Amino acid sequence: MAGFGSTGPDPQQPCPCGGSSVGASYGRCCRPLHRQEQAVATAEQLMRSRYSAFALAQIDHLLRTQPSEQPVQARRRSLEASCRKLRWRGLEIVATEAGGPDDLEGTVTFIAHYSAGAERGTLRECSRFAREGGRPDGAWLYLEALELSG
Repeated sequence: MAGFGSTGPDPQQPCPCGGSSVGASYGRCCRPLHRQEQAVATAEQLMRSRYSAFALAQIDHLLRTQPSEQPVQARRRSLEASCRKLRWRGLEIVATEAGGPDDLEGTVTFIAHYSAGAERGTLRECSRFAREGGRPDGAWLYLEALELSG
């Protein structure tokens, strides 16, 4: 799997997140965010880049974009195990609230499709994002999953 000791995902492959435009390549979509060559502009863009990071085992991006009190090595091992176990098969953005370039907070509701061996499933989540330090120039961070009603 890409991300574990390889040279990394092929930048020409379609981006796992579906991209901001249909058929966007990984190299033009999430790769610059994973490599810190470009700053994340919106909460939705961070959501998409985190989905792609899970799909492509880009662990450093996942660690960098979610604050935690847990030791980094324990988080890394947990994320690596998750990336090995699940194959992410598609992302649907259902709704966004705030989280634009000029916002300090926002939410993104999504459905992510996955498989684990022969089992297939979906993850439905409303994720909360905020700017680091509550500053307009702060990096976007994933904070938590909010409970979905209904």
